[in-house]
Order: sequence, then structure tokens, then C-alpha cells
Amino acid sequence: MPDGLVNAVQLSGDGAPLQLSKQQALDFTPEQGLVWLHFNYKHPATERWLTDESGLTMLETDALLAQDTRPRILRSGDGVLLALRGINLNPGADPEDMVSLRLYVAKNRIITTSSRDLLSVKGLAQDILDGNGPDNSGGFLLSICERLTDRNVTFIDQLEERLDELEDKLLEGDRRDLRTEIAELRRQTVVVRRYLAPQRDAFSKLLNDSASIYDDHQRLAFNEVNDTLVRGIEDLDSVRERATVAQEELQNHQSEAVNQRLYFLSLISAVFLPLGFLTGLLGVNIAGIPGAETPWAFTAFCTGLALIVAVQLWFFYRHRWL
Repeated sequence: MPDGLVNAVQLSGDGAPLQLSKQQALDFTPEQGLVWLHFNYKHPATERWLTDESGLTMLETDALLAQDTRPRILRSGDGVLLALRGINLNPGADPEDMVSLRLYVAKNRIITTSSRDLLSVKGLAQDILDGNGPDNSGGFLLSICERLTDRNVTFIDQLEERLDELEDKLLEGDRRDLRTEIAELRRQTVVVRRYLAPQRDAFSKLLNDSASIYDDHQRLAFNEVNDTLVRGIEDLDSVRERATVAQEELQNHQSEAVNQRLYFLSLISAVFLPLGFLTGLLGVNIAGIPGAETPWAFTAFCTGLALIVAVQLWFFYRHRWL
């Protein structure tokens, strides 16, 4: 068995649930029950095993090894091929940098691949080994989709709570760094929705195309999972729209503040325009300036300037410019 094997678990059959060694997983046959093999698809040995020893078709192998995928579902033989996305909760990673999970699910074998850790995968494997997990392909598919959806919706709820905080800051007038934070929030919603929208479509198609995998109870449960994802996407759309409104409101506040400053400067300029004209006119160094020889002329001139300012302020107030 290739070194790219991350986990091998027997879901049903004698002794199940059971953590299998690489050799046990290699020797496992359909008659023994249901086995789940999880690989790191970037490992060279994974590609060799999937291509040469897995017994999968080229279409199935290519789907499990694809470097860049968007959520989708494809019926292949007696199994189902899926590409799903989950929130990236690895340390130091951006949650919206969603981890891709590729699955091939048949009645007696499940093969999944990813390049990064997913808590949903780890948690499901542990639950199976603890005896609390699914023991058939339909239950496995339901469980993994439910776990991915719960974490995706939880992240959407966190985005909504963060937006509430930003809106409160906007209303309170604390607008420092708000522009950057709102822009980042909008970016996250766009990235997450880019993957969750096709994942919703894949879930809907999965409900219609997987009669041989699900029983009636699992179908009803999966319908609830699909509804949860749909509501999550609706909440995500609401967050994006509210973030857009908040960003526009912030821009309006900033534009209004700039306009108020420019308006104030315009009034100051209007007040000092006649004063500057008069002082410049009387400040020329030529003969004939009125009051040049009169002691009280400067006082009278300053009084006249003050009177001009008072008249201007009255005029601005009368026309509600102040």
C-alpha cells in the first residue's frame, strides 16, 4: 500500500469497526465488508496505486487526483464521484481557503483524497472507530456531508457576527480601519460562496441520483443537510449585501466629512477674500494712500475690516450657509 495512505478504516464486516494497517487494507476484499481508504493525493505513491492497482477507471482516477476542483457529483459505474469543499481550520490558514475533498463512494469501498487535513475527516474516522459512526456507504456519505456543512455554516455564522460588530462600530462613529475590515469581509463571502453555491447544486443532484446508495431514512436526513446548506448560502448572500451597504454608508460618511472640511475652507476663503483685497490695495508703496498721515487711520481701517467680516457672517447665516 502506498505511503500516501493517510487512513484505512473498516466500516462493516467481521471485527468492524477496525483501524487497518497498510497491508490489511491492501488485502481487503469486498466480501469482507466495507472499507474506507483516505489518501494524500499529492503523494507520488498515491497516483501509482490509484492508476495501477485500485481497479478504478481512468475517469475515476483522474477525478480523485485532480489538482483544482469545484464541488460536483458524477455517477460512475456502481459508485458516485464527488468533489466537496470544507472550511480550512488548520493552524495559520485562512478559513475561506477551503480544503477540497474528493470521494469515490460505492457499496463496498470508499476512497477519498485531499492534500490538507480536514477536521470533518478526522472526526468521522474517530467516531467510526469508537463505534458511533456509519457502517454503510449511504451513512458515510451522509455523515461527511453533514460535518462539512455544519462547519461551513458555523463559519458563515461567524461572518455574520463579525458584520454585526462592524455595523455597530459604524453607527457609533468609530470608523478607524472599518474600510479595510469590511472589504476583507466581503472578500471572504465572495470566496466562500464561490464554492458553496456549486456544492448546494451537487447536494441537490446527489439527492436525485443516489437511490442505490441511500435508504429512505438517510435520504430524509440528507435533505435536511441540503436545506441547512441552502439556508447558509442565503445567510451568506445577506452578509454580502449588508457588507456592501455598510461599505457604501462608510464611503458616504467619509465623503460627507471631506465635503464639510472643504465647505469650511471655502467659507474661510470667502471671509478673507475682501480683507486680502483691501489690505493688498492699501499696502502698495506709492503716494496718495488715504490716511497715511492720520494717526487714527489704522484703527479705523481695522474697524472697517471687522465690520466687513460681521456683515459677511450675517449674510452667510441669513442664507443658512453657516
